Amino acid sequence: MRAALLYSAAGSLLLSTLAGAPATADPAGAAERRGTAVAAARAKAAGVDFGPCPDAQDLPGSMRCGTVRVPLDYARPDGEQIELSVSRALATRKDPRGGGHKVLRQGALVHNPGGPGADGLYFPLIGLLPEWKRIAAAYDLVGYAPRGVGRSAPLSCEDPKQFFKGPSQAPARPSASYKRERIARAKAYARGCAERAGDALRHYHSLNNARDLDVLRAALGEERLTFMGSSYGTYFGALYATLFPAHVRRMVFDSVVHPGPGRIWYRNNLAQSAAFERRWADFRAWIARHDDVYGLGATAREVLRGYRRASARLAAEPAGGKVGPGQLQRALLQAAYYDDLWPHRAHALSAYLAGDPKPLIEQAEQHPEAAAEAENSRAVYLAVECNDAPWPTDWTVWDRDNARLARVAPFATWDNAWTNLPCAYWPAPRQRPLDVGAAPGELPPTLILAAERDAATPYDGALALHDRLAGSALVTERDAGAHGLAGGPNACVNGHVEAYLLEGRLPGRRAECAPHTEPKPTAPPTWPTPAAPDEAGAVAHRSVR
Repeated sequence: MRAALLYSAAGSLLLSTLAGAPATADPAGAAERRGTAVAAARAKAAGVDFGPCPDAQDLPGSMRCGTVRVPLDYARPDGEQIELSVSRALATRKDPRGGGHKVLRQGALVHNPGGPGADGLYFPLIGLLPEWKRIAAAYDLVGYAPRGVGRSAPLSCEDPKQFFKGPSQAPARPSASYKRERIARAKAYARGCAERAGDALRHYHSLNNARDLDVLRAALGEERLTFMGSSYGTYFGALYATLFPAHVRRMVFDSVVHPGPGRIWYRNNLAQSAAFERRWADFRAWIARHDDVYGLGATAREVLRGYRRASARLAAEPAGGKVGPGQLQRALLQAAYYDDLWPHRAHALSAYLAGDPKPLIEQAEQHPEAAAEAENSRAVYLAVECNDAPWPTDWTVWDRDNARLARVAPFATWDNAWTNLPCAYWPAPRQRPLDVGAAPGELPPTLILAAERDAATPYDGALALHDRLAGSALVTERDAGAHGLAGGPNACVNGHVEAYLLEGRLPGRRAECAPHTEPKPTAPPTWPTPAAPDEAGAVAHRSVR
C-alpha cells in the first residue's frame, strides 16, 4: 500500500475502473454471522490450553502458547477447521512504580502488528520493556499468528528457495521488456498461489480475520474485546468494530489504513507510493543537515544525486554479487518506515560511495534461512489484499496510473506496483469491501494514533476512520513520520495510550503531541582504502527488497 501534491497528482489518476472476479453480494454475510456465533460458542467452551511454546528454549518462561480452532469457511462452521497459534503472558499485577500493592487485572489485550502477513506471536514479550510495564501489569498480553501466517495454516505460493532473487534492478522508468518480465513473474506467482492453496485460497481475507478475532476473544473467555491493531491491524480491527460493536471493550488503532471501500486496496497503494516520496525527501533533508558526518551533500537534491550514483554503480557491478539497485532501494525504503534507521542507512550509503561496501551489504543482505518466513508473509499479504476487493485486471490501467505517479513520486512507485501486480491476475473471487463505521452510541469510545507524515499509512486514513467511528479520539504526532506509535519514543503518545487502556480516559475528540526527537547522526569509522578490483570480489555482499 501508499499518499500525497503528490496526493493531488495521485488523485487525478485514481479514477480507474476496477474490475475483477465477481465480488460477494453481502460483505457482512448472514451465513457467516451465524457461523461466527457457532464457532465462538465452541471456542468459549473449549478455551485455550496454554502450555510451553514450541521454541520455548528461546523465550522467557512467562510466555505460554496454545491454539484456537476456527472454520476455514464461516458459512460452513461444521466444515474444515484450521488452528491459529496463540501466545499469552499473564498480567504481572505488579506496579512498576513500586509500593508493593497489586494492580487490578483488566483482562486480555490482543494485538495484531499488521501486514497483512505479520506474525504477532511474540507480542507478549513486549511487556518486558519499560514503556509497556504498566500495561503488562493490568493486562494479559495476547499475540497470535493470523490465518495463513507462521504455524496458523500457513500459505505458500512458491518454493522459498526461489524467493530471494538478487541482485535486482529498480528502474524509475522501466522499459517495455522489463515490464513484460514483471508481468510474467506476477502471473506465475498468482498461479502458484492457486496451485498450492487450492480452493482454500479464497478464505484468506480481512473479513475472516475479523471473524477469527471474535472467536479468539471467546476462547480467551472475554465477553468484550480489548484490542490494539497496528497498520493493517487497524483495518480489520475497524471491520471487527463494525461487525461486532457489542463485543468491543476498548480498541486502539495505531497508524491507520484508510478504510474507505473505494480505497481498498488498489487506490491505497497508489496513495502510499506518493506518501513514500515525501518521507524519502524528509530522510534526505536529515542527511543533508548532517553533511559534516555523512558527506553526502548539504541539500536533499545533492543527497539524491549520491543515491542515484550509488544505484548506477550497483547496476553495473552489484556489491558482493548480491546487492543491486533493487536491494539498495529496499534498504532505504525501510528507513521511510522508521526514522531510527536513518543513521544506519545514511552511514551505509556514505560508506559505499567512499569505497567500503560492507555496511550496505550487512543492511541489505537477504538471508536464505529467512526465505521461508519472508515468502509466507508475502503469500498472506497478497492473498488478503487480492481477495479483499476488486483490482484492475487490465495491465494498461496499472501502466497508466503508475507511470503518471512515478513522474512525481519515482522512489517507490514501480516497486510498489510490482509487489501488488499478482492481484491483477488473481484466481480467487474478490470480496466487496465493507463500509466500516459506527453511529453514536453503537460503539464504546476508541483511540486512534497517527503520525502526520507517516508514509506507510498516510495521515488521511486516520482522519477518515476518526470520522467514521463516532466517539473516537484522534491523537496526532505532529511533524513526524514513524510508522507505529504505541510504546515508541514519544512520551506524550504513550501517556494517552496508558490513560485509555488503564483508565478508559480519552483526551477529547482530538489531541496533538509534539514530534519525538530526531535520531542523532552516528559518525562513521575512518574510511578504508578502496579495494582493488581483484580484491573487491572477495568482499561479501547482499540484498533487500
